[in-house]
Amino acid sequence: MLTVNEAAALMACSERRVYRWVEAAEIPFRRIRDQIRFDRAELLDWAMDGRHPVSIEAIDRRLEFDERTPSLEQALRAGKVHRDVPSNGRESTIRAIVERTVLPASLAPAFVVAVMVARERTLWTAIGNGIAIPQVRQPIIAAGLPVTVSVSYLEQPLLFGAPDGKPIQVIFQIISPTIGEHLRVLAHLSRALLDPGFCAVIERRGSNEDLAMAAHPLQRADSADAITSSQRG
Repeated sequence: MLTVNEAAALMACSERRVYRWVEAAEIPFRRIRDQIRFDRAELLDWAMDGRHPVSIEAIDRRLEFDERTPSLEQALRAGKVHRDVPSNGRESTIRAIVERTVLPASLAPAFVVAVMVARERTLWTAIGNGIAIPQVRQPIIAAGLPVTVSVSYLEQPLLFGAPDGKPIQVIFQIISPTIGEHLRVLAHLSRALLDPGFCAVIERRGSNEDLAMAAHPLQRADSADAITSSQRG
């Protein structure tokens, strides 16, 4: 469980702001022996659902060295773009996405479909503007393989209970070798989705190369922030 100080570091904000969220009951928290505490996974889910930026540096400090992921740019290049994916319903959309996904030999497509269908209510988070991203606590793990980020452009909009009421038109999917890598690349993706240039590429249904190029300057900015943070420390 995280303290207020640790939650503020993860959310890249002041403790005062965290307390305001708590007082307004806007953020998930618990009281343990009269102390405010936060579940890390719940906090990240809340942040990404509400499109609040999170601290990549705070996540990095919790990962082992060999869990440091490639950049979002590299993960997008390693992934695929699927166009006109049939989307008549959640289950059929999941099946269509899996059919188009290049899976490692260790992951049988039928098994992946079964797992994703079982999790379909908590599989993705609709963040608004017609976009859905994976949830923090529902990673697809393929040990020993590089992390990939794939994009599915749906054939027709899919109702998904988004905060802005808009149906989903684009679904991001992450396959990673560890939970830590899933978490970190998801944090990078959530930051990128706050950038107008990156979102413009999605809106015009750009290729994975287009998305990777849009992510490149954002990754450099994240790296610069990390260097600045380490120098301050």
